[in-house]
Amino acid sequence: MLHIAICDDEKNFVTYLTDLINQYATETGEEIKITPYYDGMELIERYDTSIDLIFLDIQMRLADGLYTAERIRQFNEEVGIIFLTTLTQHGLKGYQYQAVNYIIKPIKYVRLKAELNQWLKKHRQNDSPAIVVVNDSGKYKVFLKSLRYVETFNRKLLLHTEQENIISYKTMKEMERELAEAGFARCHTSYLVNLLYVKGVKKLELELITGEKLPISQPKRKEFMEQLTEYWGERL
Repeated sequence: MLHIAICDDEKNFVTYLTDLINQYATETGEEIKITPYYDGMELIERYDTSIDLIFLDIQMRLADGLYTAERIRQFNEEVGIIFLTTLTQHGLKGYQYQAVNYIIKPIKYVRLKAELNQWLKKHRQNDSPAIVVVNDSGKYKVFLKSLRYVETFNRKLLLHTEQENIISYKTMKEMERELAEAGFARCHTSYLVNLLYVKGVKKLELELITGEKLPISQPKRKEFMEQLTEYWGERL
């Protein structure tokens, strides 16, 4: 199912765009869930990590679209964003937040259909596996290709991603089970590493392509090396 959010403070326009998207779903057979938000702050505070694409109005009263996009990018770097605007210059500013495109209002069905066709094609080519992490700060969609390693930290877990470090309240065993089929291996009681990032191993230490070095415990070295060898073998 495709999950689309519409964020616009004009309720009539939200209804209008919802009808267009439902028309697209009927014509194409796509299963689409639509969630409306009537202000940028509402989208930020009630953000759902299952959202795939956001139609985001730039001009809103409480929190405009550019500010909203900036906040959204802090916890989801890959969700699609299509800006809605009445002014071309506002749309051009939106590209700094990795916008898919911008659409000048009023939107016609032909334009919407073209945008959705184009976005869906690219989305399905680049679809990346991810996990959802919930902590006191909110919900985060963590794409596995950006997750370098997980370590124990003050009785919690610290997920080291390319963008930031994120706290998780799961146990290491729970995280290991969740990532077991995703190319992650336990090199130490306190470390779970993404094998995609491993550059090399020297005795009881491994080096990541980022230059970071992680310990390998003696009891886990044999199993870890077998997993790494199998992983590398599949990619040679």
